[in-house]
Amino acid sequence: MATNQTNMANSRASTKRVFINNIDSYSSRYIAQFLSSRVVGESLDDEDEEDKHPASSKDTFSIVGTVADKDAEKLNFASEIYSLLSRDELLQCLMQSDVIVYNITENADLIYEATWAISALHSEMENFRAPKIFILLSSIMTWAMTKPADPDDPEVPLTEDDYRRRRPHPNFKEHTSTENLVLKLGKTKKSKLATYVVTAGLQYGMGENVFHFFFKAAWLGQRSSVPIFGPGTNIIPTIHIHDLSRVVQNIIDHRPKTHYFIAVDESKNTFEDIVQAIASALGCGKTEMVPKEEACGTKEVTETDLHYLSVNLRAESVILKDRFNLRWDCETGLVDNIVLVVEEYKRTRQLLPKKLCLLGPPAVGKSSVAEKLCKYYKLQHIHVKEAINEKIRKLEELLEENETSENEETLSDAQKQLETLKNNMLENDGELDEQHVINIIREKLNSMTCRNKGFVLDGYPNTYAQAKDIFRGWQKEHENMEAEDTGYSEVLIPEFIFSLDATDEFLKERVRNLPQSVAEDKHYTQDEFTEKLAKFREALAEDESVLDYFDELEIHPEHIVIDGCENMVALEKIIKSVGRPLIYGLTPEEEEEERKKKEEMSQQQLKQKQVEKELRETEDNAKMTALLEEWNRNLAEVKRQEHEILEAQSVPTRHYLMKYVMPTVIQGMADCCKVKPDDPVEFLAEYLFQNNSED
Repeated sequence: MATNQTNMANSRASTKRVFINNIDSYSSRYIAQFLSSRVVGESLDDEDEEDKHPASSKDTFSIVGTVADKDAEKLNFASEIYSLLSRDELLQCLMQSDVIVYNITENADLIYEATWAISALHSEMENFRAPKIFILLSSIMTWAMTKPADPDDPEVPLTEDDYRRRRPHPNFKEHTSTENLVLKLGKTKKSKLATYVVTAGLQYGMGENVFHFFFKAAWLGQRSSVPIFGPGTNIIPTIHIHDLSRVVQNIIDHRPKTHYFIAVDESKNTFEDIVQAIASALGCGKTEMVPKEEACGTKEVTETDLHYLSVNLRAESVILKDRFNLRWDCETGLVDNIVLVVEEYKRTRQLLPKKLCLLGPPAVGKSSVAEKLCKYYKLQHIHVKEAINEKIRKLEELLEENETSENEETLSDAQKQLETLKNNMLENDGELDEQHVINIIREKLNSMTCRNKGFVLDGYPNTYAQAKDIFRGWQKEHENMEAEDTGYSEVLIPEFIFSLDATDEFLKERVRNLPQSVAEDKHYTQDEFTEKLAKFREALAEDESVLDYFDELEIHPEHIVIDGCENMVALEKIIKSVGRPLIYGLTPEEEEEERKKKEEMSQQQLKQKQVEKELRETEDNAKMTALLEEWNRNLAEVKRQEHEILEAQSVPTRHYLMKYVMPTVIQGMADCCKVKPDDPVEFLAEYLFQNNSED
């Protein structure tokens, strides 16, 4: 039975059960997801993956794993998911797996679990039904303090042959100890338990992890520049998360004799190179050096992240090149493949641009609706007049900032553009020729901000010819960059066209109600507005109107009639058609933090309610105490008054008794004391009777 299972485990057409820890984290998730779609033994073939036939489910790796969050969403790439396992339960799960992958690159707390796992498996080797593979994914930070391979030539990279000389960053010594333990225990009986250590460069790709802060900062554009913490001259070893997954796949398929690997791509990019590439591909392209202390003040960049980003290491993997069959996604690194990485980032984060165009007659309310849409969807508002002013302002700023720049050609081009635009505006009473406007709008539409986030094109183009010229395909300027048969640029063309309209009477009434200063600024005086409205109606009535252009491309405009002052109905209809905003989502870490914040807020609210309840009870008790004290005071006052009344009423009686009764009674009692009769009461009665008789 054991022999049969061994043969099955070694068969490249059988399913391998692969255990991966924390598959709800960035790194482990994408490694698990990648392996779940791969065929066992696939990397042994020389043909490209794309040329292979789709694998049946029985040929692929079967993924099982643990999750840190027991409430994590269902991960469809995993056949079994576990959380909060006891040591015995975890060992049973490991014993049932053919391959165990322990990833300690993201969470140092998992080092102890990985150490226990390899030790427990080593103790149970005699009970294995089939050989097992244990792969430890460790961090390149275990090499951070290693001296150069050649002291005379610092540019010579470190390789796997130098692994005995590796020196870790002070915070990663436990990672090194775990690596050594895994290698040591794998030497006992390799036929039963083969162990491998993979030290990975900083991982990137898909939704991003350690570089996420810079991607997010560039995409949001809330900063004038993307920060680089420190000088940025340090060389950072990196690897795409899918390429790291391929390394794991190759180890499983090949079971190589070498047991220590450096998993890095061929790049030798500096920190500054990486941030600059991200800023240029996702944002305005500007970066700035800031002190590392500034990063410590943000929750988005942890101290561990700073350690990773500060590493300065030239490393190279000879084994990956010579012995493995890797079909790299990004062999030359992040910077050279930034376009691919950015597309992955946007797709994974669901940062899909919304591209809208609002058309309609003057004064129909396009700009007010556009502003609200831009705020709701986080889009760029493109208005012809504002775009022209922005272009001129940027040219002027470029010339002012780079007066001493060595790039004379760039300055010369900027100077010529600025002079051309200003001269053209002087010749046309402040207006620009149509071709200049089209070039400015095209440039704006093609900016990284518009390409990444999307835009609302406000009231332009107005004619069929303008639309055709603005949205023309790039093949007219750059061959083979667009399909020849499209005739338009997929990047520039809007997805949604909304044609706002209203009656002429309604529009004229709206203009008449505008303040004089606003009407003059918008050139909406009575004669000007009437002329503009007439031109719009004429252009729309032509055989080929701007709406016809979009109809021909099957981007059918939606017509919305405006009959109210606030245009709220139009806004609601547009939002309903466009759908929910696909704006920046939260990372798993941010989602967890957000969840914790909500829990804390909920607990605070409960505490607040409890405090308020206690306060109300305290107030009620205080009121009762006050009422009781008031009652006691009133009762005491009543008793005092009653006493005074009784005292006043008793005075005449007391005087009578003291005058007529008490002298006789006192004398009788004195005589009684002298005689000491057997019955004092009878004696006193007789005494009073006799004295009264005498009287």
